[in-house]
Amino acid sequence: MQKRRLKVALTGASGYIGKNLLSKITNTFDVIALSRNVKDKANTEHVSWRECDFFSLKDAQVGLSGADIAIYLIHSMKPSAKMTQAEFQDMDVILADNFARAAQKNGVKQIIYLSGIIPEHNHLSRHLKSRLEVEKILKSSGIPVTTIRAGLIVGPKGSSFPILSKLVQRLPVMLLPKWTRTKTHPIALEDVLHSLVKTVDNDDVKDRSIDVGGPEVMSYKNMLIQTAEVMNKKPRLFNIPLLTVNLSRLWVTLITGAPKETAYPLIESLKHPMVAKKENRVEGISDGKTSFKTAAVKALEYEHNPTDSIIKKLKKSVDQPDVRSIQRVQLPDGKNANWAGAYYMHWISSLAKFIVKSEVDADRHCKIFLKPLKSPILELAYLPERSDSTRALYRISGGLFTRITHKNRGRLEFRQIPNSRELLIAIHEYQPSLPWAFYKYTQAKIHLWVMYLFKKHLQHYIESDDEQHIQTSGTPSKHHAV
Repeated sequence: MQKRRLKVALTGASGYIGKNLLSKITNTFDVIALSRNVKDKANTEHVSWRECDFFSLKDAQVGLSGADIAIYLIHSMKPSAKMTQAEFQDMDVILADNFARAAQKNGVKQIIYLSGIIPEHNHLSRHLKSRLEVEKILKSSGIPVTTIRAGLIVGPKGSSFPILSKLVQRLPVMLLPKWTRTKTHPIALEDVLHSLVKTVDNDDVKDRSIDVGGPEVMSYKNMLIQTAEVMNKKPRLFNIPLLTVNLSRLWVTLITGAPKETAYPLIESLKHPMVAKKENRVEGISDGKTSFKTAAVKALEYEHNPTDSIIKKLKKSVDQPDVRSIQRVQLPDGKNANWAGAYYMHWISSLAKFIVKSEVDADRHCKIFLKPLKSPILELAYLPERSDSTRALYRISGGLFTRITHKNRGRLEFRQIPNSRELLIAIHEYQPSLPWAFYKYTQAKIHLWVMYLFKKHLQHYIESDDEQHIQTSGTPSKHHAV
């Protein structure tokens, strides 16, 4: 009797890493290929395509249905809506949490996650801090997680190497700041794919974080020099002690044309040495064999204008008539996401009582009014069947300020980050009824202001609770513990 082929759910299957990995793993596994758009994709004997938006928990649960193993290749360093009012770190949290919840519900046996090398540093860049936070969230599912941590991946259509090649192509003279002498551990795309394949259904590496790197540890300056040699360029390079990373990210985006949403977080990470650690190495997985120069030759032969394709993808991704807005706040001690959702609905009335009022019924459905209008500007329907103590979900069901269509999926959620007192308040797929230009400079700005005031209100709530605790017990609460 032939052994059943395991099913592997591959996120980002149409992306840079995903589509290359897809061809590698279909030799051994059946693959559920997940992407936000599968209109031009055809199923084959061992590949079935599913359209899935991981900002939706419902989509994530359907997407991972039937999977034995799930590979997480998702990141959010570019806008995901026509208007995105969110830090990429907060979007990463929601994507990872939905993935972890869906994997747990579907009985997934192993999660494989491609991350970045995490240096020993007390103040990590936003990008690396987010990568580490995502890893912790995936592990909160209780499913064994195998994390492959890589530095700069050398390949076509990526995010880092195309920026490097554009600098060499366009600058005959380069002033190199201090961070260009930082050591890093580049690895060829083919070697990363090999590392990922070797971890699938591998019991020996479950619940392990594995650093991977190529045969050379080198500085960014050395990578520029070798890339120039491959491209038959001879730029003049001058070391300078000035120019911070923050200034560097500005001129790099101007020169290369790379979108700042992608480039800024990556460039901020360049101050950290990213070299594979011996204690995180696994034989047969960690040690890439392809030299940097060989990988660069292959990448440049494959695509002459890699950064241009990034820009085209970015423009395509934001061509949506919707809004995503996410804010991170601190929860009071002993409170959860469900409490925060109910509290917020009543708090709205106290914000500007002469202008705004809210009505909440016994089922926790909420209507928000602008005085003296008799019709609500927003209607929010609480969904108890899709909520729990760590997540409160409201469907944006109507109101004068909402455009309702047959495909309407607008929603407001309050989500607690696993193992923390932090809460994300997120609006997804909201479609305003106001003209877009008017909405952008009025309602959108007011929403951010309201969220800021709610964040400050919760901070005051926490401080007042601490003061009350000190007065009643004579000792500081844990909010004041050092």
